[in-house]
Amino acid sequence: MKYILWLVLCWPTFSFAHEIESAPGEFVVKIKDNVTVQVSSLPSLAQSLGSAIKATIPEQNIVVLKRASFEKRDAALKILSQNDLVEIAEPNYKYTAHRTPNDPMFPQQWGFYNYGQSDTDLTPGIRGMDIGALKAWDLTTGSKDIVVAVVDSGVDYYHPDLQGNLWINEAEQKGTSGVDDDGNGIIDDIFGANFVDGAKPTGDPADDYGHGTHVSGTLGAQSFNGQGVAGTAWHVRILPVKFLNENGNGYLDSAIKAIHYARKMGAHIYSNSWGGGGYSENLKQAIKMTHEAGGVFVASAGNDSSDNDETPEYPANYAVPNVIAVGSMNNRGRLSDFSNFGRYTVDVAAPGENILSTDLYGGYTILSGTSMAVPHVSGIAVLLWSKNPELKNTSIRSRIMSTTKNLLGGARIRRGLVYAPAALQNSVMNPDPDDPRSWNRQTLSISTAHPYANNTRQEFEVTIPGAKRIALFFSKFKTEVDLDKVELFDRAGTKVTEIFGRNDGEYSLPVEGDYVKIVFSSDGSVNDYGFDITRAAWE
Repeated sequence: MKYILWLVLCWPTFSFAHEIESAPGEFVVKIKDNVTVQVSSLPSLAQSLGSAIKATIPEQNIVVLKRASFEKRDAALKILSQNDLVEIAEPNYKYTAHRTPNDPMFPQQWGFYNYGQSDTDLTPGIRGMDIGALKAWDLTTGSKDIVVAVVDSGVDYYHPDLQGNLWINEAEQKGTSGVDDDGNGIIDDIFGANFVDGAKPTGDPADDYGHGTHVSGTLGAQSFNGQGVAGTAWHVRILPVKFLNENGNGYLDSAIKAIHYARKMGAHIYSNSWGGGGYSENLKQAIKMTHEAGGVFVASAGNDSSDNDETPEYPANYAVPNVIAVGSMNNRGRLSDFSNFGRYTVDVAAPGENILSTDLYGGYTILSGTSMAVPHVSGIAVLLWSKNPELKNTSIRSRIMSTTKNLLGGARIRRGLVYAPAALQNSVMNPDPDDPRSWNRQTLSISTAHPYANNTRQEFEVTIPGAKRIALFFSKFKTEVDLDKVELFDRAGTKVTEIFGRNDGEYSLPVEGDYVKIVFSSDGSVNDYGFDITRAAWE
């Protein structure tokens, strides 16, 4: 079966909202060489330029002008540029030091800076598929004014990479041992509280499972301290609220109590790397109270490779305005195989596969899961709120969601990869030239039987004259893992990739050239849905 496609070009358009930061109302202006900038001539020069002269740079015949800060920058530049005395007029741009942590394990933290390094599976990453931490840290590194409740298995509060960023209950720290000095019902809750035994909460949130400690390191490990790892937010107060036991399990009553405690103790952000159970109106109401208190509730989407639109995962699926549901991305820029998805219920993705972070007893370890993705998002919320403290919780959520980068190959979630610098600057991302969603498109209709038969072998061909590369969009794809697969070949007969498992709503890797051969094969055991290819993208 052959498809020869003659296409009408449709070029996508994109908008860009960000204006490069500069000193309000200030402009650096080079005066033409036939006019000498001298102290004696400054008053008349200022009058001719319609501006106050703040300073001069005589080596280049430059004056630094000050105009009304409410004047639109572009309008001021136009006026100055049209002045007969002016050769060059520019905003007084703001520059900052480029901050790269000196933490020795930072180069292994691909989620912050993916330069193509291999992960623990020895799989090379795709450069740039990260949260943009280096650019974000040039804008802000967080604030100790922001409290993040890590509702989890507790925290190793003696870990040298976490100690400096832990929340401290000063009333209890300075009070009498064995006494509830702040009257919150929990004795000696200096670093947080433990609700594993819902009937008898204690003031010791020490981690005996390691999960909460790992999450906390990604969120807010001390950075630029010459040891261990870096955190998304270098400056933050982490409030450990333990309700998961030494096996990583907890119960509804404990979760509700933990959330209420965090709210009462002033949490701004709630980091929740857990889920399961059924729908609970009581838990939903507790989360609604965090919203009413102005908090942001970040929750993991789950690790079952399932569709949260069809099979809800709680608390991520609760329809409360402050909830951000987070899926996991790998270092190749694709949704992790284990990650739950949902075009209407999973909001964003973040690095969650082979993530290096803090571990018990002052150690470090690598873990994977949507649990590991959550603290990247919680940390970005810290950065965003520290730079824009006036924002409401719903604005934090919408800013994070509206400034994402595209996942490669498409995504089965609402948005894409969280991208900190764009969130901080409230800017629309440039289109990724390697993302097929920004290419030209053509409708296709290529399918297997549903379900496909045993020992099937089918071949299809797609030719798009003039194309430099082609990617195929699988609107639905489900085969037996490893055994039943699709292979894509270029015109020279080189196999480019093979695809199996579940890949609904995703593009294939691009195939170079104007031709793709599709080969589907199955063994004699399990029969599954097969696939539907509904369009091609090309450039």
